[in-house]
Amino acid sequence: MGDRRVAPELSIELETLALREAARSFEDINWTHFNSVLRKPHLVFSTASSRLGRWLRQPRIIELSSQLLTDHGWGTLVEVLKHEMAHQYLDEVLAEVEETSHGPVFRQVCEARGIDFRAAGVPESSAAAGDDARVLERVAKLLALAESSNLHEAEAAMGAAQRLMLKYNIDAGLRLRSRRYAFRHLGKPSGRVSEAERVLAGILDEHFFVEAIWVPVWRPLEGKRGTVLEVCGTKENLEMAEYVHSFLLHTGERLWREHRRHRNTTSNFGRRSFLAGVMHGFRDKLVENSKASQRAGLVWLGDQELKDYYRRRHPRVRRTRLGGALPSASFAWGRRAGQQIVLHRGISQGPSQRQLLLSTRQNKASR
Repeated sequence: MGDRRVAPELSIELETLALREAARSFEDINWTHFNSVLRKPHLVFSTASSRLGRWLRQPRIIELSSQLLTDHGWGTLVEVLKHEMAHQYLDEVLAEVEETSHGPVFRQVCEARGIDFRAAGVPESSAAAGDDARVLERVAKLLALAESSNLHEAEAAMGAAQRLMLKYNIDAGLRLRSRRYAFRHLGKPSGRVSEAERVLAGILDEHFFVEAIWVPVWRPLEGKRGTVLEVCGTKENLEMAEYVHSFLLHTGERLWREHRRHRNTTSNFGRRSFLAGVMHGFRDKLVENSKASQRAGLVWLGDQELKDYYRRRHPRVRRTRLGGALPSASFAWGRRAGQQIVLHRGISQGPSQRQLLLSTRQNKASR
């Protein structure tokens, strides 16, 4: 029988700080998605466990469950807040008094802004199903073959998995039916984004059919602001991106430990530069694989529907270019190590050792 994890309780001071940050998030969402037409309501945290949030027309309150702070993370709280603000918009701006609470007009308001319109469930994507799940199963089998001790066989299996995802996405883009998109936050929020993490985000964006963006979050257990990586895409591509993200973070740290043992040192000097080199090296490898796919006639032209979904979620985003890591011996060692990485199965995360690829999620909470 596994250990049951008990969610920590927030002090009054931390909850007050979180409420202040929720009010700041309201203003940001109001400007970004509603052109600042909403009048700020009274925001409160509720101990109710039956719902994650609700909009009360009278006395103009948006109620958020305190469970969002301890059980789900700030990204989920923001999505619930968006959902309730859409209800407020329906009531106070559109004056749709005859509209049912989650009727067609409400759905249109949400879809135009990339907001989850469902009446129940934690607002995050679930695992793929049907044909999409079968594609992931085939990818998982190829990545299992990539664990081979024979380097040539392992490289071939990894390349085949990459080409399978490419072909699947090209074929899906040629279908007449629209694809469904969602988002997911990867990793833990942190106060500082390293060069290695920025390069890893670029790897996912460039080679794994998702749109990646760093978004600000509040860390309620610490009472501090932070940043987390958000990726947007189809459910099967989100599943793959989450797996690759975890795999590369774990592998980078393992390679650094091996590098230190080889040099017979316990110092962490050069760690950040080494990890940045690892990510650059693996990206070098993916670029070469992409060139091979292009020579085979598999050319990815992008996904305009995904770009549109991303823009609905982040309509006021500006892209900026940041300087890369300065050349150093640690960076060069890391880059060589990264070029030898073979993506394969076997990475799990957290106390439950949940397998990231082909995992199953259950969304049972209502709002």
